[in-house]
Amino acid sequence: MPTATREVRPCQKPGHVLNEHAVIERVPDGWSLLAPGDAALSRRIKEDGPTWTMIELKGRKRFSRGIWAPADRIAALRQELATERTDPAYQRKLTASRQRRAVEQADYVEDFRAAVLSFLAFHPHYQADAALLATLITAHATPVGSGTVARTERIPIEERAEAATIAWLRHQTTGYDQMRIPLVKGRRREVRRLLAQRSQQLLRHYREGRSLDAAVCPLQAALRPARPPALPTAPTQSLLF
Repeated sequence: MPTATREVRPCQKPGHVLNEHAVIERVPDGWSLLAPGDAALSRRIKEDGPTWTMIELKGRKRFSRGIWAPADRIAALRQELATERTDPAYQRKLTASRQRRAVEQADYVEDFRAAVLSFLAFHPHYQADAALLATLITAHATPVGSGTVARTERIPIEERAEAATIAWLRHQTTGYDQMRIPLVKGRRREVRRLLAQRSQQLLRHYREGRSLDAAVCPLQAALRPARPPALPTAPTQSLLF
């Protein structure tokens, strides 16, 4: 019986995984795979004894494909958790926890939007554009589980705001999503670097308050669908004396 908790990779061969040396290894007898989705049960399984967490790598992203652990332990902890969840005290605790997370999320959204506005630093003439842009970037980047840079705690919020802004501009104001970038190491990173320079140049125009042609400005085009419709103006009537 394994005595160490490990991280493994999926394997096409049923009942097997790829170990840390990329070698096919058989799953221990009596173990089964707990599918992802129940965070509380997954946490208890990991705390209760040795497990094999199966992670699939796709580029720089990591995706959980479940946890290998003794089947009887999974069944016992699942039943234990199900019993607890019927207790009114558990429900009250769960509700309080959800409310606390909702407050924390609302606070973070507000702080993140303020950080984006600070990074934009648009000229007073373009404050309405800055406000709308900050709202759009925040709405895209901050949802829990979005997997964006805004959800990481490894870097300061100011750096998250800058990275999220540049990423939003890359997708919304350039042709990045339609580019066919050769599968050459470092090529995509280089393309992103060049597009980031273009985005910084675009932001510089707004920070300096330069006059811009809204008909051809890529940022104005990206903001246009989110703008509230303009109120119709009353037709001017000529007065006859």
